[in-house]
Amino acid sequence: MIPRQIEAHLRKCFQQYPVVTLTGPRQSGKTTLVRATFPDKPYTNLEHPSTREFAQNDPEAFLAQFPEGAVIDEIQRVPQLTSYIQVIVDEKGINGHYVLTGSHQFSLREAVNQSLAGRTAILRLLPLSLTELRQHHPLPDVDTLLWQGLYPRVQTQGIAPSQAYSDYFETYIERDLRHILQIKDLSLFQRFVRLCAGRVGQLVNLNSLAADTGITQPTAREWFSVLESSFILYRLPPWHSNIPKRYIKSPKLYFHDTGLAVWLSGITQCEQLANHPLRGAFYENLVISEALKHFENHGIHAPLMFFRDQTGNEIDLLVPNGAEQLPVEIKSGLTLSPSWLDRLKWFRKTFPNLSGEHALLIHPRESTQKRSDTTITNHTNFTQFLPH
Repeated sequence: MIPRQIEAHLRKCFQQYPVVTLTGPRQSGKTTLVRATFPDKPYTNLEHPSTREFAQNDPEAFLAQFPEGAVIDEIQRVPQLTSYIQVIVDEKGINGHYVLTGSHQFSLREAVNQSLAGRTAILRLLPLSLTELRQHHPLPDVDTLLWQGLYPRVQTQGIAPSQAYSDYFETYIERDLRHILQIKDLSLFQRFVRLCAGRVGQLVNLNSLAADTGITQPTAREWFSVLESSFILYRLPPWHSNIPKRYIKSPKLYFHDTGLAVWLSGITQCEQLANHPLRGAFYENLVISEALKHFENHGIHAPLMFFRDQTGNEIDLLVPNGAEQLPVEIKSGLTLSPSWLDRLKWFRKTFPNLSGEHALLIHPRESTQKRSDTTITNHTNFTQFLPH
C-alpha cells in the first residue's frame, strides 16, 4: 500500500466524531486505506449481494453484529442504514464508532444530511497525489504521467492504461451511472462523456454538449451533475469577487484524473500525446487536480477558482490564502518564455489588495526559480508553495 497523505486527518477525525465518512471515486483506494488504518474494526462490504440484502431487510440485526462499531464499505448501497447508525451513536455517546465509505457523493450527501449531520466528518480521497506516488517510485515524464493517470491500480500493478480505463468506464461508469440515470440509449451517454473529455479546460456549455450529443439540455445537466457527484468530472468555478470589469461567470470543466480523460479522447499510446491539441489542457488538468488533492488531503475544502474577463485576461487558477488569492499560471511547454509572466503581473497590478505578495508559474521543467514576486516551479513541487 502506498501511504496516503489523508491518513493523519482521517485518524484525527476518528477521535473527534462518532462516525467518519470517506468518499471519493471508485478505485481511489478508500477500502485499502480504511482497512489499513483501522485493522481492529470489523469490516463489511455492502456491494456483496447477500450482505446488502441483510442490511436492507433487517438493518437493526445487521448493525447488532458490530457492537463496537465497524467499517462499512459502499454505504450508498443501503443509505437507510444511516438512520439506524444515528440512533446507535446517539445512545452510546462516544467517538470513533463507525467508518463509512462511498463512491457516489449525491446519495451519501442526502443520507448524511438527513441522519448524520453533526455526527460525522466527511473526507474525500481522490486518486494518488504526485507526492504520494513518488514515495513509491520515481515519477515518469509528463506525457507518461498524463497518459497513465494516478489511480492506484494503474500505478502499482502495471496495468496498461488503455485496458484499465476501458474496464473502469465499462464496469463502473456505464454500470453504476446507467443504473442511477436509467439511461436507455447507452451510446448517447458514452458520446456525452467523450465530448466532456474533449472539452477539458473549457467553459462548461451544457447547451453545446446537449446539441452535440443529441439530447436535451435538462438531460445534459442531469448527466453532468451525476458525473460530477461520482468524482468523474470537476467543475472549477470562476472568481466571485465584485469587480468593476465584466467577467466570465461560467465554470470550467476538468476531470478528477487525466488518465481517464486521455483515454476517452481516443489516445491509446503515450507517444500520441506529444503533439495532441489537448496536451496543454490535460497538463492544466493535472496541476489543478493536484491543488485540489493538496487541500482535501489536509481536510480543507478550499474554494479553488479561476479568473477570466471578457477582454481575454485570464488566470488559470486562484488559490485562497486568507483574504487574498494566490494567482497561478500553468504552461505545458518546457522553454520558459518571459511572456508567461504577463498575466500574473497584470492580475497583481489590477487587484493589488487581493493578490498577495507573490504568484506561481508552473511548467514541466525540473527546476525552481524564485523571482521578486513570482515563484517558477514544476508540477511535482508546486504544492509546497500552497497554503495548508
